[in-house]
Amino acid sequence: MSDEPHADPRRRYSSPVVDGPGKSASRAMLRAVGFEDDDFCKPQVGIASTASQVTPCNSHIDELAEQARAGANEAGGKGVVFNTITISDGIANGTEGMKYSLVSREVIADSIETVAGCEGFDGLVAIGGCDKNMPGCMIGLARLDRPSVFVYGGTILPGDNHTDIVSVFEAMGAHSRGDIDLIALKQIEETAIPGPGACGGMYTANTMASAIEAMGMSLPGSSAQAAVSPAKKKDSKKAGAAVLNLLKHDIKPRDIMTKKAFENAITVVIALGGSTNAVLHLLAMASAANVKLSIDDFTRIGKKVPVIADLKPSGKYLMSELVAIGGIQPMMKILLKAGLLHGDCMTVTGKTLAQNLRSVKPYPKGQKIIQSLKKPIKKDSHLVVLYGNLAPEGAVAKITGKEGLSFTGTARPFDSEEKAMKAILAGKIKKGDVIVIRYEGPKGGPGMREMLGPTGAIMGAGLGNDVALITDGRFSGGTHGFVVGHITPEAYNGGPLAIVQDGDKITIDAESRELKLGISKAELKRRTAAWKKPKPNYITGVLAKYAHLTTSASQGAVTDANLDLG
Repeated sequence: MSDEPHADPRRRYSSPVVDGPGKSASRAMLRAVGFEDDDFCKPQVGIASTASQVTPCNSHIDELAEQARAGANEAGGKGVVFNTITISDGIANGTEGMKYSLVSREVIADSIETVAGCEGFDGLVAIGGCDKNMPGCMIGLARLDRPSVFVYGGTILPGDNHTDIVSVFEAMGAHSRGDIDLIALKQIEETAIPGPGACGGMYTANTMASAIEAMGMSLPGSSAQAAVSPAKKKDSKKAGAAVLNLLKHDIKPRDIMTKKAFENAITVVIALGGSTNAVLHLLAMASAANVKLSIDDFTRIGKKVPVIADLKPSGKYLMSELVAIGGIQPMMKILLKAGLLHGDCMTVTGKTLAQNLRSVKPYPKGQKIIQSLKKPIKKDSHLVVLYGNLAPEGAVAKITGKEGLSFTGTARPFDSEEKAMKAILAGKIKKGDVIVIRYEGPKGGPGMREMLGPTGAIMGAGLGNDVALITDGRFSGGTHGFVVGHITPEAYNGGPLAIVQDGDKITIDAESRELKLGISKAELKRRTAAWKKPKPNYITGVLAKYAHLTTSASQGAVTDANLDLG
């Protein structure tokens, strides 16, 4: 029984909660959930689980949480599982519910911070499996700054005929054009998602998992494992044990999440051809870790890092196929050897990145997923930060080069995703159009919805090479085509996007890194003066709170950076 304050330095947070006669009531409560005498003398490891039947990405994570708890217990700690929320982008996309998606990232971070801060956990394992719960977990861990390991829930297996969730969205567009019938659409719907795991291409979930591994906050190999596999269970168990090693050596998230580590994450995201959401989430994670990171860092790094992974949505292969040849570790070793990664960064193994990669074997000969640095898919980054009179504070484009490097077309503005989607499905969008979807930013939506529905419908309608789409919202990692998101200032804050009119000329130029509205400065000034701010869509509840607190997309759209502490 823990009658006297414990001297174990690993128990910095749990000791004040359970030690001494004055904490008998606390111990009594914990006995009721399974604690025994010896457990009160052990470091407590909180296991943050995002398990839920809400989405296949997270439907298996309860099993992984139990593995992490077992790993912590076997290593001499006391694992305690607690839950946080998740939502499903794939289900909510195209609906009003999608406005809660980015908001959920902040709720998850808040909840992990709240539980760990209250309960006195000495270390943490956080397990995430979908787009927003991964950066949400990481923001929470960075805020708490207690020894921690992140575990990725793992990727889904392919559906029939090499399909995935994006295949379904594009089939919807093909059906609206009359290219496939309802029976064919239903067949894709029934077989594209075969079981647990995150969406199977290099979409946001796999992108963020790879970024977190490159950053050193998950165990080597964690980002490239199937959700339902012995490897993923082993990864989870090892993560629980790893926290005890981090406690022993007093290695905390902010010791790992340095500026160099974020640069490593950006490098890997670019090499993989990852999601534009990585920009938003890495900015938010950096803010939580008190690291100065800006959208211009993506440009700086992107000038020297090529895209070398031929992965969906722009490429051919799925994450499960990358898993089969060794995941991202061999690629990271290639990047390290070329001087594109910082090998001296600390990781959750207690070793540096270079030390972790030392024994990694190369990819098998003849594999076609990861290309040579000498013959890349694109010689520089596909994530292009644009400025111009339409984006004075920046915007993020995803341009692989397959779409071309510039696009000039006729503006077709819509004040919501729904209005744009209706026009696309009705066949009202023509070759040469630039679809403008506005009032979908962090404050204006609120919540910065993804535009997977419209971009999927564009692809399905056969207009992927002939139409561009720009927005103050954002894009799913499954999006491909000539698209620009994260436009700041957003329309709701009076950004230039708000004054675009039907028929205006818009130019997107990836080489000059410019997003330009083809009107004079005088006309821009006249329209801006005549613009009136719309009423907010929500005045109560979590969406209203988010809109009130959030920063702009160029700052990560976070809710704890605008607080008036005066």
